[in-house]
This record gives sequence, C-alpha cells and structure tokens, in this order.
Amino acid sequence: MSFIADLHIHSHYSRATSRQLNLEHLHQWGQLKGLRVIATGDFTHPGWLSELKEKLQPAEPGLYTLKKEFSSTTQREVARACEGDVRFILSAEISNIYKKGDKVRKVHNVLLSPSLETAQKIQDRLEQIGNIRSDGRPILGLDSRDLLEIVLEEDEEACLIPAHIWTPWFSALGSKSGFDSIEECYGDLSKHIFAVETGLSSDPPMNWRVSSLDKYTLVSNSDAHSPQKLAREANLFHCELSYPAMIEALKSGDPALFGGTIEFYPQEGKYHFDGHRKCGVRLSPVETKANNGICPVCGKKVTLGVTHRVDELADRDPGATHAKALPFTSLIPLSEVVAEVVGQGENTKRVIAKLDHLLVKLGPELDILMNIPLIDIERVGGLMTREAIERMRNSHVHIDAGYDGEYGIVKLFSKEERDKFLSSSFFVEE
Repeated sequence: MSFIADLHIHSHYSRATSRQLNLEHLHQWGQLKGLRVIATGDFTHPGWLSELKEKLQPAEPGLYTLKKEFSSTTQREVARACEGDVRFILSAEISNIYKKGDKVRKVHNVLLSPSLETAQKIQDRLEQIGNIRSDGRPILGLDSRDLLEIVLEEDEEACLIPAHIWTPWFSALGSKSGFDSIEECYGDLSKHIFAVETGLSSDPPMNWRVSSLDKYTLVSNSDAHSPQKLAREANLFHCELSYPAMIEALKSGDPALFGGTIEFYPQEGKYHFDGHRKCGVRLSPVETKANNGICPVCGKKVTLGVTHRVDELADRDPGATHAKALPFTSLIPLSEVVAEVVGQGENTKRVIAKLDHLLVKLGPELDILMNIPLIDIERVGGLMTREAIERMRNSHVHIDAGYDGEYGIVKLFSKEERDKFLSSSFFVEE
C-alpha cells in the first residue's frame, strides 16, 4: 500500500509550540492534510508519555491509533471528503549539547520507538542523565554517539535519525557543528545510521552534491510546532502499514518501498541563505565570500546558511545526482497558496473560508496540491486557484530566500498578474 508519513513533530510540552498540539488535534489535522502516519513527538517527556499511554491503543505492529472517546472530540471538524484512518508512530527529539575535541557541539536527533514499553525504557535512561521534564525536546549534555548507544541498548528495533542535518546551530553537519561527516558525529556506531533528515532549508538535489550522503536515505518532516504545520514536509511509503515495514523501507532505500519525499521549497526555509537578521541583510554564498563573512551593515560575522555549508562539503557540481537518488515533490502549503490567491493573511476569515471550501469539496490538502485534476480545482476554487496550483506543480515560483532565522517569501504571482486575475471571478462561495 502507499501512504504518507510525517516522522518529526512536537507536542504541547515543547517550548514555543501550540497548545493544540495534542493527540485529538493531531488526529484531526492529519486527516485534513492527508497523512496516514504521524509522529507523536516528545515521548521522552513524562507528562506526554503518560498522555500517550492513556489515549492510544495498539493498531498494526509498532503503530497506534487514537481511542474513539478521544478522537470523537475533534472528528466533527473533519470534512467528510478528508476522513481517513490515522496512525501514530512514537518519536522524540533530543537536543544534544556537549563538548568533544575541545569544541562545543550542538546536535538535534530524532528517535523512533517500536513500542510504548521501549519509549518508557529510553525515557528512564535519559532521566538519569539530565532534565527531561522542563521541555518536550530536552537538552542533554550527552554525546550523540552515546545517545545512539542508549537507544540501541534498550531496543535494537529503535532507531536514531539525525535531525535537519544542515541547520547552522543545531545539527550534525551545520556550519556551527564542527563535524564534516555523519561518521565524525556518531563514531563507531555510525553504521546504525541509515537515514538523515534534510530539513526545511535543503532539498534532495542539494544533498546529492555530497557523495558521503549517498549511503543514507533522505527523509523530510514538518518539525511541526502547531497542528496546522503538519505535512509541510513528509515521506511517501509503498509498504505494509507497520513500524517494522517502514523502518525496513528506510533502511533499504528501495524506491519500490520508499517513494521519496514531499518538500518545502528550500529557499523558503529560514536558514537557506547567509545573513544577519538584525540588520536585514540577506547574502548568497558568493556575496558572503566577497564580504569575507562580515555583515556590511554592522561589521559582525553573518550566520552561514545551508547553501553555504553544502557548498563547503560538496564534491559534486549543482545539478548532479547519483544512482540511488529517490524522487521528490516540492510543494507550497495550501494555506499559503490560498492566502496569495485571496490577497490576505493566512489567518483571515476569507482565507480560512476558502481553504475550508476546498477541503470540503475536494478532499485532503496533499491530494489538492499533488493529485486533484486542475479542472476540478478550477471548478471549486476558481481560475486563479487553478493557476496558482499549476504554477506550484511546475515550480514556476519566485522566492526571496530565508536567512538567519527568517523564513523566505514565496510568490506565485507578480503584482501585475494578480491585478489581471482580480478582475475575474475566482472566489467561489459555498
């Protein structure tokens, strides 16, 4: 079977996250997005693990479903056209901050567990090391290699995936990490790493430039801090719906089992280019080098972004690929598409009404973005909505790249093009 999974999110126990990041709303939004499998996030937090034990029940091997008494509280908010079975996979993210080789290392790692029992064992081990109760994504003074060892000791079916590997501040290969390879970071246990997360600010072609990554399956996930951000990046599986089958698909990298990734446009990621947010300075790697890495406004060092770091480690030219490269699809979240069509913010009543109308009439977001025929999109959403999605599918977009923590800005239409479409009737009322 084929299904879409988002393997890295957070719960309401993580800092700077939505209060709606609970199982009930994840179940609701998973259906609206078109996800079959959603990560729980944060199983290392005792409060969240307690909720997971209370509200989830076993489904397929290693996967869980939300008990009906809890799912029913939000199910009425799901359009009939979007209804589907949602499964949960146990996950967590650890912020590893430690000293190695006279350098401070800051690496984020995603953990996947095959059972609540294993999640409890990992939680118990980590509580002996540091504070896991103040944040759903705990900060531990633990070497990434040693975290991997703990995970494997507790259950050989549990696994670790290096998170958003290029992010400057907290990743295995980012510009501040001090590591130039996955092997450097995880040492003698690196053979147990079989997948790496590309992060919002890079996409597969950027990673294909670094041949040392060829051996790893590239995965993409939302790292959602609110239910609405689910599936902004995700993974396509063609396998049995179970934890063992999904892990085997990732280990194999076989396109018959793992169909590749759904991607943010990487330029929209908040660390794609170099820059200095306080000064409003965005720089390409070429411009950064011309300025010797210095902000032209304040004279301080700029934050080196993902593109710059990929350039440093690349041993292939842009556009290169390799034999095991998997397909990917670049999308813009439907709320952003609709906001541009309507010409108002994502959270305005008119945008929300139009978005709801599309979901009610056409089905889940990912189907609308990738699969629904354009003629049906035009029939329900109007000519401009059709044009916007067609442009996105064909990568006819303009993006001001993100930098130093600022998201990039995606545009599907110029002002002149918008004015032309605004003179036509494109907004369909129910």
